Formats: sequence, C-alpha cells, structure tokens
Amino acid sequence: MNHSETISGVKFFSRKEIPLEMHKVKVVQQLQLVPVERRLQAIQEGGYNSFLLNTRDIFLDMLTDSGTNAMSDEQVSKMFVADDAYAGSQSYDKLEKSIKEVLGKKLILPVHQGRAAENILSIAFVKEGSILPMNYHFTTTLAHIQKNGGNVVELYKEEAMKIKSNHPFKGNMDCLRLAELIKKEGRDKIPFIRMEASTNLIGGQPFSMKNLKEVRAIANEFDIPLVLDASLIGENAYFIFKREKEYENSSIAEILIEMCDQADIVYFSARKLSSSRGGAICTNKKELYDKMRDLVPLYEGFLTYGGISIREIEAMAVGLKETIREDVVGQSPAFIQYMVNELDKLSVPVITPGGALGCHVDAKQFFPHIPQNEYPAGALVAAFFLVSGIRGMERGTISSTRDINGNEILADMELMRLALPRRLFTLSQVEYAIDRLHWLLLNRDIVGGLRFTEEPPVLRFFTGRLEPVGDWPQRLIEKFKKDME
Repeated sequence: MNHSETISGVKFFSRKEIPLEMHKVKVVQQLQLVPVERRLQAIQEGGYNSFLLNTRDIFLDMLTDSGTNAMSDEQVSKMFVADDAYAGSQSYDKLEKSIKEVLGKKLILPVHQGRAAENILSIAFVKEGSILPMNYHFTTTLAHIQKNGGNVVELYKEEAMKIKSNHPFKGNMDCLRLAELIKKEGRDKIPFIRMEASTNLIGGQPFSMKNLKEVRAIANEFDIPLVLDASLIGENAYFIFKREKEYENSSIAEILIEMCDQADIVYFSARKLSSSRGGAICTNKKELYDKMRDLVPLYEGFLTYGGISIREIEAMAVGLKETIREDVVGQSPAFIQYMVNELDKLSVPVITPGGALGCHVDAKQFFPHIPQNEYPAGALVAAFFLVSGIRGMERGTISSTRDINGNEILADMELMRLALPRRLFTLSQVEYAIDRLHWLLLNRDIVGGLRFTEEPPVLRFFTGRLEPVGDWPQRLIEKFKKDME
C-alpha cells in the first residue's frame, strides 16, 4: 500500500519510509575516499582523536552539525549586502527583527558562538558555591560553570538513560527532584535553572512543552530565572509538533514562540540554529540584560556585532526565519530516524527513538568487551573511521573529566555520534555509513580500547591524544581488506 507524501520532509514508499530532501543541489564540493592504509596513518597522526583529523583524509564528516549545516541560497545572497559598520550596523537591525519574530525576545546581545554566551552567563550569574540544575549538561556549559565556582546537578528522568525506548521526550527534567533540590539547597544558591533543547550528550533527545511549563511553574514558585539553551530549539519544536498531541495542529512558529515565552533568558549557537557562525543571548527583562550587557564589549565585540562577521549576521537573520519552516527543521530528524531504523534492523545498538543532531550508537553494547576506562566510544569512533573514512564524534568518558583526585568520572553513556547536519548528505551516503557500521559490528571482537598519551586538564576531548591498547587497528584493517577483496 502506498502512502502520500507529507510536507514534513518524509515520504512513504510502499513498506519503507524514505526521507525526502526538500531542496535541490546547485553547488557541490568534491569528496575523496582515501585508501584504508592512509586512514590508519591519519588516525595515528591524529592521536586517535577524530578532532585532530584533517579533512583531506575524511570522506564524510559527521563530527558535528555545529557550523556545518548547508546554508540556503537566500542566506548566501544576503551576505553580499552586509553593512560592515563597527557600531550601529543595519545588518544587526535585521537580526534583531528576526529574533523578535522567531523567538519573541526584544533585548539581544550578539556573541561569536554558543560557548561565548555560556561564558557571559556564567560570569554574570554564577559564583562560588552556586548550584545549577538542568535536564543535562553540555561539555562547554559544565566547564564555564565550574570555572566560575558553580556545580551542575542533572535532573533527568530514568527514561533518559535507556538506550532502546519509545519514550518521545527523554530530555524532560524531573520536576519532583527539581523542587526537592531547591528546598534542600535554598533559592539563593541557584542563580538559574537551565533547560537544553534536545539534550546533546544523551542522544539529542527533546523535552515536551508540558515539561517545560512544569519547570516554569517551579521557577515562578521560587522566583528563579529559567534559561533556555535554544541551539537545537527548531528540532525540539519539530518533535513537539510530531509527538505531543496537544500541538499537532500548531505551526512550528507558534511552538517556538510558546517555548521561548517560558524562559527568562534564551541563548543559542547560530552554528547549530541558523548559520555557520555566531550566536546570541536574548531576554525581555532589562534587569537581566543589564547584568550581561557590559561583558559583551569586554569579551566579544561591540553590542551590534558581538565578535561575529557582519556577513554572518545577515545569514543568521535569514536562517532564523527558515527555522520556522517544517521542511527545514524536519529534514535532519527524518534522516536521523531513517538511519536509526535501518541500523536497529541490523542489530546495531542505537538510541531510540531518533533525536536531533545525529544518530547515536551505544558503544557499551557495541563493544561489551572493552572496559569503560579504556574508552569504548573513542575506540568506536576510531575503528569506524578506519573502515569507512567517516568522522564521527565521541560522546562518552573521553568527553567527561576527572575528579579532584584524578579519578575518571565515567560518563552516563558511551556514544558515537554521527551528526547529520541540515541539507548536507544524500541518502546514498547514509546507506554507505549504515553498511560500514554493520560490517564493523560483525567484526567487533577485533577492536580493543584506547589510553591517553597526552591529556589536557580541561575539555580534553578536543586536543587530547590517545593510543590503542594492543595492535587491534592493524588487525582490523587486515580483516577489512580481506573482506573487501
């Protein structure tokens, strides 16, 4: 039985759901698939850290969606009419108008990217002994809060840690635990509550509007500001539209405004939300704006460019408006869900349901023989690069940190993330990734763990270097070459 197409970026053919690209390709960039011997040399040179690979050795770059979403023709065209003024730029006026229209916030502080917003927020509000409740942390968020003397308390629900599940909103905050924490620690210790739209480190899982409103009610009860990390808010709004019955007849634009109305401060990385660079902090409360305003010229740039190229501000302004379009924000989740479904059929352990940002593979189940202190997620990223030329990202214990005594803080999850940025990959490239990952699963016993050779004290996953435990990379490529003959 055939089903008719929808406007959500998914088309149904017979018994198989096929994600449909709602755009055409007009400009291309050449790719190359280097020999497996070169891939081994490249990963060795990069210290078994995918961040240290060079793109000349990468076939498909699924490291991140940050700054890698394909921009539209309208975004690119607007970059040519930018007003390059240091102060009072007309391009900033366009950004201000877009943020008011899409996010409903009037007071805007531009910053060069999302972690810059986290820096401003942390300096302005976090102090020694502060406690920051959130549905889940992000790596740079945690680092900025700790740098300013604060501590993060993650208040996720039990469902969030289940790899295989049909729960539609695994990014929800546990509101009972939130209220208990505030009563126990006292309101004065908590500068704000943070909600992350589509929790990055636990599979890009969204929260529901109902849950966000429950968190807002608790924030109101104790007079605590609610801060929304809106970097993946478009996708979170799409999931609310698709999965929360009360919003099935709402538009993405209406859902976005309602989400942002719940928050006192909204900040985002435009690298994820709308363009290749930039970000902003937004609010309607002048007292909150004033606490942050003077930090922007100090750390970023003047208030009408915030360290961003004016050309990028033009692209941001257009990209924000594109975020209200279902065919734009729905395309990446549709491709992710397709990849998740196909891998699940092949018994590859992936997080279900599919979330935002990318497909997440559970390295604990993929490599049950590798202990967590030998970084199975990092080993999976390295092994997958060897057999495919695809660069993924480790989201596990390497992305975690150590305690004050130097002991590993083992991550809640050990994941390899394969990012699927908006409008970037074709279905045949996704099928190739599925095929190579399935081959690796069938030969997983060959792969061993990793250990650090150079370990930076902060955000070690960016620049740290590792080496394999044993000679498994050589044995893996020998088996791969034999099977590919």
